[in-house]
Amino acid sequence: MRLFDEAAIDAALSYPGLIDTLEQAFREGGNQPPRGHHDVGRDGESAILLIMPAWSGPDAAVPYIGTKIVSVFFQNNSRNLPGVMGAYLLMDGRTGAPLAVMDGNRLTLWRTAGASALAARYMAAPKASHMLMVGAGALAPFLIKAHASVRPLTDIAIWARRPDAAQAVVAQLAAEGIAARATTDLEGEARTADIISCATNATEPLIHGKWLKRDAHLDLIGAFTMGMREADAEALTRARVVVDSQKAIGEGGDVAIAIAEGSYSAEQIAGTLADLCTGAISGTAPGGEITLFKSVGVSLEDLAAAVAVWDSRSA
Repeated sequence: MRLFDEAAIDAALSYPGLIDTLEQAFREGGNQPPRGHHDVGRDGESAILLIMPAWSGPDAAVPYIGTKIVSVFFQNNSRNLPGVMGAYLLMDGRTGAPLAVMDGNRLTLWRTAGASALAARYMAAPKASHMLMVGAGALAPFLIKAHASVRPLTDIAIWARRPDAAQAVVAQLAAEGIAARATTDLEGEARTADIISCATNATEPLIHGKWLKRDAHLDLIGAFTMGMREADAEALTRARVVVDSQKAIGEGGDVAIAIAEGSYSAEQIAGTLADLCTGAISGTAPGGEITLFKSVGVSLEDLAAAVAVWDSRSA
């Protein structure tokens, strides 16, 4: 059994290569049982164990089984440890034999950004050049690089609650030869941006629908519980909305919250990321419009990314 750490995963994956892989995975389909969600808190502390399995569809030439196991320990900040940690187990789909264990956090960063860029490939304006990154966490550089691989970005602005965090991402990208700038003007940037990508822990809307220009594309990633929200209901009602899966309708923030409060309806959603990839729906309407993609993460993305890492071992 092989072990793939952060460095090995980084060496194996690239954009837009992974985006192409995810697109093919959504076209082919696969099996994605409901995510297991278990409360494992003890001694008065809150903690969650998430189990996300998936396996190849019946037509796969080489079938695989994969499971991501993620722990969420909310008090880990006080221990100087990440709050979210995990591992991915890849198995042979014909025999069940374990093949590899991979760094779950790194794999998630790659596939989450890749899925967002895949949606943007269908939904963002073809000439989109101005991107606003809202949030300066670990996902930010991945999202920027993924979007830059599918759209001709020439102006990348980064906003964060802590300006020094945004500056740190700017410096990280500069070391990789990518020009970006930090901004403190969230509204001003949002009003002119072609693509807005949000990956934050916000509990109240940061992006307001009234700010969005025609043909803007809004990418919402951070709000993954009903206590989190990155955009208001007006952003949804003004946009053509696509979700990564039906889970976004009932358990993530943003869309699920707007539906629960009655300011938005599930019937208004255009479809899923799989619908885009299979051609069941279009990314935009004729003449252009605001578009919005809501991601909560699906296990098929993890499986596709893990298989891509596994396949790279003989490259």
